[in-house]
Order: sequence, then structure tokens, then C-alpha cells
Amino acid sequence: MRLKCLACDALARVVYFCASQSPHIVDVELFHLGLHVNPEDLRARLQQRIDEISPDDYDAIIMGYGLCGKATAGLRARTLPVVVPRAHDCITLFLGSRAQYKEQFEHHSGTYWYTQDYVERGYSSGTALSLGSDMGINMHEVYDEYVEKYGKDNADYLMEVMGAWQSHYQRAAFIDMGTGDSSHVEQQAQEEAQRRGWAFERIAGDLVLIRHLVNGDWDSNFLVLKSGQELAMSYDDQVIKGIET
Repeated sequence: MRLKCLACDALARVVYFCASQSPHIVDVELFHLGLHVNPEDLRARLQQRIDEISPDDYDAIIMGYGLCGKATAGLRARTLPVVVPRAHDCITLFLGSRAQYKEQFEHHSGTYWYTQDYVERGYSSGTALSLGSDMGINMHEVYDEYVEKYGKDNADYLMEVMGAWQSHYQRAAFIDMGTGDSSHVEQQAQEEAQRRGWAFERIAGDLVLIRHLVNGDWDSNFLVLKSGQELAMSYDDQVIKGIET
């Protein structure tokens, strides 16, 4: 098969690595990670590319995205099938399964996640992803707003005085995907944990979902949208479903 992969650049290394080993021809196109802060805009950009991809060039479109703050909800398959992992966000893709995601979320909801691509590409003030993004207060946004208004040093001071970091996060976790020298990112996570008074944990990532995605092994962990179907939230363990439009 010839596959077109539309992916978030938070997954750049793992997607390119797995694509290089795929038995199929996989063309990768990355989208700026920062787009996820505006789900409607990201959805529109992804849909535009889906609409532009010709069945003369590819057999299917595979998505390096999960539900991602509802950014993919509403996407429609046109002339090609669109394959999407059944995942809430990219943390599931890094951990390798919804079961691992659920376990981490239930036992360590206050986790600040560090991954190599995210940190190296310098988004969100050089930090990481958070499973706590569904909290009433998005601490990433609060911190970024303070940095913009008052500068980084003052923002750090304000967050410390308010106890904001400690009240929402208790752990820094670095996910090692094994796709390059990530010691500098792990060190950054450790230093941040020490400075914030958090626990630190190094977690081995799992490439299984990305491998299956690019290898065409689309089992029950993936939703395959057929022509004319639309992606919708399923509000259960399946995360997403296809509906007729």
C-alpha cells in the first residue's frame, strides 16, 4: 500500500522511525504541535488536507492523532479511508495502549509529561504534555500568560507563590521512546521535578500503536472511517466511532 500520514510533530521521531521500517510506502506530513490549542483550526487544516489527497496517489490516510481535545471530532473521510488510533491524545500513542493511559491517568493524574520531540521543538515554554488538561484551570496556559506579561523569572515566582504547580502536579514523567539520545530531555525533567518538589519517574514508551498504524495492522485499536463517514466521540472505552453523514 501507499499511505499518507498526517501527524502532529510531537510524534515526529517515532512516526519517521516506524515509517522507515514499514512494509508499505509511507509519506509523512507533520502539523505544528501548537495548533492543538485551537481545536477548530486544527480540525479545519486536517480536513483540508484530507480533502486534497487523491485516491490516485494513496490507498489510505493514516492519522498520527488521537481525539486531541476534540480536534479530530467531525473529520470526514472523502474518497479514501481515514485511519485514526482510538486514543484520547498522544500520550496513549507514546504509552502504547489505552490500558496504559488509563492506568497512568487513574493513579497519577497530576503528571507533567516530558517527551523528546515536544521539548526539543520548544513548544509550551520548553516543557511537556499534561494528562491534566481537562482540569478547570489549564496551568500551561496560565504560565504562558504570565511569561508573556511579566517575563519568565517573574512567571516562575508567581506560580511558586500561588502554589499553582504543586496543587495541580505532583510528578514529572519522562517517556523514553528509544528513538534517539534523549538524555538531555530526561535531565531537564529531573531538574524540573526537583525544583518544583515533584516526584520523578522515567517510563519506557511503547511503539506498538505507531507501528501498527504505519504497517496497516488496523485492529480494534483503530477506527477506519469509510468514505462518507464522520469521526465522533463514542463516550466509552472505544473513545471514537464513525457515523454516517
